Amino acid sequence: MNKKDAKAQGAATETAPKKQTILSGMQPTGSLHIGNLEGALRNWVRLQEEYWMYCCIVDLHALTAEFDDTRAFKEKIFQMAVDYLAAGLDPDKCAVFVQSEVKEHAELHLIFSMLISVPTLSRLPTYQEKKESLDSYGFLGYPVLQAADICLYNAHKVPVGKDQEKHIWLANDLAKRFNSTYRKVFVEPEALFTDIPLILGSDNRKMSKSYGNHIPLEATEKETEKILKKYYTDPDKVYQGDPGNPDICPVYLMHRVYTPSAAETVAPPCRTGELGCVDCKKTLTKNLNGALQPIRDRRVELLKRPDYIWEVLETGRDRAQQRAQNVMEKVRAAMKMNYRKKK
Repeated sequence: MNKKDAKAQGAATETAPKKQTILSGMQPTGSLHIGNLEGALRNWVRLQEEYWMYCCIVDLHALTAEFDDTRAFKEKIFQMAVDYLAAGLDPDKCAVFVQSEVKEHAELHLIFSMLISVPTLSRLPTYQEKKESLDSYGFLGYPVLQAADICLYNAHKVPVGKDQEKHIWLANDLAKRFNSTYRKVFVEPEALFTDIPLILGSDNRKMSKSYGNHIPLEATEKETEKILKKYYTDPDKVYQGDPGNPDICPVYLMHRVYTPSAAETVAPPCRTGELGCVDCKKTLTKNLNGALQPIRDRRVELLKRPDYIWEVLETGRDRAQQRAQNVMEKVRAAMKMNYRKKK
């Protein structure tokens, strides 16, 4: 599909009947890992069949921690877009775009910032947790920009984990405040909670590139095997034959995702000591590599087509911008700030 056809397809798709709109996104961190895959991407791939999907690479949010060195943003955005598509996001069903390329995000953020108090923002858990290291106006206002991201597309739902519940509440509250102060423009968004499998890193902490405990989607089979060999298991299962407790083992947590029969074939022999950690990891390695192979294959093919990746982001931007501009026209009209509009 060429660029012209892609834009035409996007415009046609926007007019087709669908239930509701969803907005979600990630900061550009480059290539993704299996925690991102199971925690967000697989869910987005399912949701794009039912909802209008806007999947944003939120580079403006990334400025809160990386404002002083943005040289790597372009490559990180490219690699993330590749993984979005390799995981199954379909640009005909889902607008994939870069946040800063739709300027209306910044405009609505400014307007929303007038409707919220500093004490309200400073009480949010995410600010309290990191204010010592990220005590900037931009970080304080991060949730307001997030609310603008959501409301700019009049998103009905936002797929998030429980840790983001307060931020979706804030978006809902800002939509209400605007609607009551001026007139009803915004849908009042709600969090869409789904059962997300817990994927821990090799050190038994949350999987994160910053911890260096992650399994990249781009890893080879051998690299995946090497990482899994380092994984913590039950600390009381020291010797072969010792009984183990799979409920506290991060390897078993992954078995529950990648080994369909784990409850019957992995947990019982682990508890009795019949299954050792080495063999347990070998089985997981085989199953994880098998599950990731289609994504890795698509990733290899997509990397051969860099122009296509940027065209997808351009088409996604155009579709997102069209909706954003429509919403902002209503915002300006409600605020009586459409000065050149004839009465």
